Amino acid sequence: MRTYEVEKVRNVGIFGHGSDGKTSLAEAILFDARVNTRLGRVDDGSSILDFEPEEINRRISISAAVAHYEWDKHRVILVDTPGDANFIFDAKACMHVVEGGVIVIGANSGVKVQTEAMWREANALQLPRIIFISKMDMERARFAETLEDIKENLDDLHALPVQLPIGQEKDFRGVVDLLRNKAWIYDGDGSGKYREEGIPPEMTEEAEQQRVKTIETLVEMDDEIMEKYLEGEELSLPELYGCLKKGVLDGKFAPVVCGSSVKNIGIQPLLDLINSCLLSPSEVEPKQGKNPRTDEVETREAKEDVPFSAYVFKTVADPFAGRLTLFRVYSGSISADTTLYNSTKGIKERVGQIFMLQGKKQEPVGFAAPGDIVAVAKLKETTTGDTFCNEKNPILFEGIPPPPPVISYAIRPKARGDEEKIATSLHKLMEEDPTINVTRDEQTKQIILSCMGQVHVDVVVGKLKRKFGVEVDLEAPKVPYKETINREVKGVIYRHKKQTGGRGQFAEVHFDISPLERGTGFEFENALTGMNVPRSFVPAVQKGIAEAMQSGVLAGYPVVDVKVRFYDGKSHEVDSSEIAFKIASIMCFKKGARDASPTLLEPIMNVEIIVPEENVGDVIGDLNGRRGKILGVDSKGNNQIIRAHVAMAEVLKYAPDLRSMTGGRGSFTMEFSHYEDVPPHVSDRISSEAQKAKEEGR
Repeated sequence: MRTYEVEKVRNVGIFGHGSDGKTSLAEAILFDARVNTRLGRVDDGSSILDFEPEEINRRISISAAVAHYEWDKHRVILVDTPGDANFIFDAKACMHVVEGGVIVIGANSGVKVQTEAMWREANALQLPRIIFISKMDMERARFAETLEDIKENLDDLHALPVQLPIGQEKDFRGVVDLLRNKAWIYDGDGSGKYREEGIPPEMTEEAEQQRVKTIETLVEMDDEIMEKYLEGEELSLPELYGCLKKGVLDGKFAPVVCGSSVKNIGIQPLLDLINSCLLSPSEVEPKQGKNPRTDEVETREAKEDVPFSAYVFKTVADPFAGRLTLFRVYSGSISADTTLYNSTKGIKERVGQIFMLQGKKQEPVGFAAPGDIVAVAKLKETTTGDTFCNEKNPILFEGIPPPPPVISYAIRPKARGDEEKIATSLHKLMEEDPTINVTRDEQTKQIILSCMGQVHVDVVVGKLKRKFGVEVDLEAPKVPYKETINREVKGVIYRHKKQTGGRGQFAEVHFDISPLERGTGFEFENALTGMNVPRSFVPAVQKGIAEAMQSGVLAGYPVVDVKVRFYDGKSHEVDSSEIAFKIASIMCFKKGARDASPTLLEPIMNVEIIVPEENVGDVIGDLNGRRGKILGVDSKGNNQIIRAHVAMAEVLKYAPDLRSMTGGRGSFTMEFSHYEDVPPHVSDRISSEAQKAKEEGR
């Protein structure tokens, strides 16, 4: 059974831009809370939380990791999330299952792109948060400038300093606690040892000025305490922390603290702040969902004596250990060796042991209650986004849809016969990462792997090799061009006659070939009169035309939007056959298509690009250079949304170019819109390349 009341539980996510020190902070927290006997480091591969080989090699978090610790009679479940744009969906999914967040911002770099993205997500979820200014020991670390950067770029919430740094860069040695009016001085050797002293004399004036500003902001949260303050009475520490928590809960401000994870400075005050300022599961609004049978809105309170409910927010695929399913319990409780009802899929799943995670280490607990984030192994059908609940009291929590991918490659195995192995392995990786998308292009017959960026693609390819033993080659996907005709041709006649001794082949067909509106497809009209052609050969004619349309006369692409009128022909009572009429139809269609002004069609994409205002001109200029048509520009907060039609061929690798133009601040979505004629100079190049490939036997 659990040893902590739900009021003493905290679920906290660590969020921010990549390389700002999120995992290092989490490692320092776990060390100071005595979860780990050594201070884990990302740089030397000793991290508890970055344990995947891809993370160790790249020195970045690729997947969210869960750990837990105890501090001052509280149990805190910590979720360390990725900050790279390629994996930011994982961080956003985790943000939905915690009650509080620590936003990490490097003192040597300030607010960066993904910090802004996670801040906006936190605003949308009204998530209480603490800001931790990290890397105070690094060269060019500046607390005041970073604080101003936060105030300028992170809107909707007042950044409220509750600490000041003592020294900076290599001289950083501690923090001033403005609420306690004391200084924490650290040894700085990574041990986390400190002593509490008076504020250094050189900082007394600055600390007093900031303390007054901070307390004046805090007392606005409580009229009685404000009155007490205005009357000159001394405020107690519990009163100040009560105002701080109320302001955080009401979304008025985010307390700002600072430290160095590598030197283990300023971590313990952050742990105290997490306990005192962030919320327990019982202090937030009950979780809302829908009854799948009645479609009515229902809620679940964070209590043990109510029906069980939980949300699956992550799946880990392992070819040896099997699938590991991570879920957050919102209400009720479950024990090991029980059956869970999956209301998303309407199925039951048998659960064996229940684990709490410490990075990759699984600790059996045998029980889960409100607020717990736990894992179970080897479920058969449950995937990310599913809801567990009591079958007699069903509820369905809304899933988090993954964003559309931004980069695609055709993928093929290096070894023959591995096609099926690729499909199985990719399916398992898609269970783990919903942002991976795999499709098969029916026209080009290629398997298309779509991901959130180049790093994401490289990681997927690496996992295919490491986890499943499948090596693949990547190539740019083929653009699914099509061909059509622009004018009508009447009276196209082709006679197929072949005599090789014995029974010969004879068939003659007469066609009218005409263009149709875009998107119509193919239309066949049987307009035969008289008995020149037995009607039994009409299906063979239609099949021949359909086969001929699979490979056009310009560059071998499928032909669309054409009508063929079969109005006459000739036959021989001995030498005519279905195959003869099929061959005659193929040749007649190709003959007519050459005379009907054939043209290439290319897929046009609907592109929506979100960029800062200062980048609009560069992006529009670039789109014009890609044969794009600008449809409009709209405002969205501090950003602009550019809507355009662009040829698919011009945006196959748009993601890195947009990132370069906007300093990583731009994002885009893309979907198919329609087909248009390819400009003549581009069409000539494509046709020449197709002819060359044909001659080379490719």
